[in-house]
Amino acid sequence: MTEQAAPAPALDKKKTAIMAVVGLVTLVLIFVKVIPQIGSYEEAFQAIQAMDALDIVVIAITVVIYLTVYGFPFMAAVPGLPYRQSFQLNQGAFAISNGVPAGGAFGLGVQYAMLASYEVQPTVATAAIGATGVWSIFVTLGLPVFGLMAIAASGTIDAGAYVYIGAVGLAVLVAMIVVFALIMRSEALAARIGGWANALARPAMRILKKDAPDLVPMVLKFRTDTVDLVRKRWGLITVSQVAVSLCQFAIFYASLRGVEGGQSATTTFLVAFGAWAVAQIGIMIPITPGGLGTVDAFMISLLTAMGVPSGDATAADLVWRAASFVPQIIIGVLCLVTWSRRAARTFAAVKPVEGEPA
Repeated sequence: MTEQAAPAPALDKKKTAIMAVVGLVTLVLIFVKVIPQIGSYEEAFQAIQAMDALDIVVIAITVVIYLTVYGFPFMAAVPGLPYRQSFQLNQGAFAISNGVPAGGAFGLGVQYAMLASYEVQPTVATAAIGATGVWSIFVTLGLPVFGLMAIAASGTIDAGAYVYIGAVGLAVLVAMIVVFALIMRSEALAARIGGWANALARPAMRILKKDAPDLVPMVLKFRTDTVDLVRKRWGLITVSQVAVSLCQFAIFYASLRGVEGGQSATTTFLVAFGAWAVAQIGIMIPITPGGLGTVDAFMISLLTAMGVPSGDATAADLVWRAASFVPQIIIGVLCLVTWSRRAARTFAAVKPVEGEPA
């Protein structure tokens, strides 16, 4: 019997539209009102104009490396998936999730559709999407902890002023890892955790005047879909996700050194990594795509607090955003276009002839 395709996530059009509007308004407020209070656009543009050709070449090299590494996560999570398809999948999903307000659910649906067109079994696709998503959250929550360690080691400011960010990230990370490990450990524990989740969800759903879904079957299905993948390939998935984040930082560090004058740059590696890593907690604020605006405000604020001139801090952030987002969204759109043409031919080839049984 043919395995049924995994259902794409259902979208609440009203909520999606509201979130899109809220995201756009928040984005405008951050870049128009908040960042000018902690940075300087005028000085930033002066610093960018002063960059020499070598600085730009170094940034371009880090971008190429990042784009290359970004193709590995699904290759690690889907046994036998070629790099070309993994690259196309991740870049296409990025373009939708990060280029469209409230585009996360759309990006998830595209991932399912692309894996289906690659003839990946639905259970394997579900496991891969779930595992890469969970690992991405693990890395995002872990970075602020290491960032605080870097800030403390740099000795520029009292890291205690920002310890709450690391404490929140560490607490949530540890809780998630423990819950995830228990779910993977046994079906009985997974069912028990689903029951606890039901108990926590019911009061909230009563306030919203909605029926609470039974989370036990969802947790059990998640375990069934992912347990074998996690046991066999957790190392590869971890390495690929960490590599993506470190390559993102490499772009930022090259941007910061570039706007500071390359060889004459004064900001240390620890300061740069500390600010960048702690600011990643802004990704967890689900208002704007990819933490756009929230991460930027956190990062500029941290850099200036550690002695980086406001113009350089703002310029480094803008160059980092432009260098990492613009090329990736363009490539992602191209990947979506080429995939859609191929997928149309693939699905047409397997479409039943009229009058014949499916």
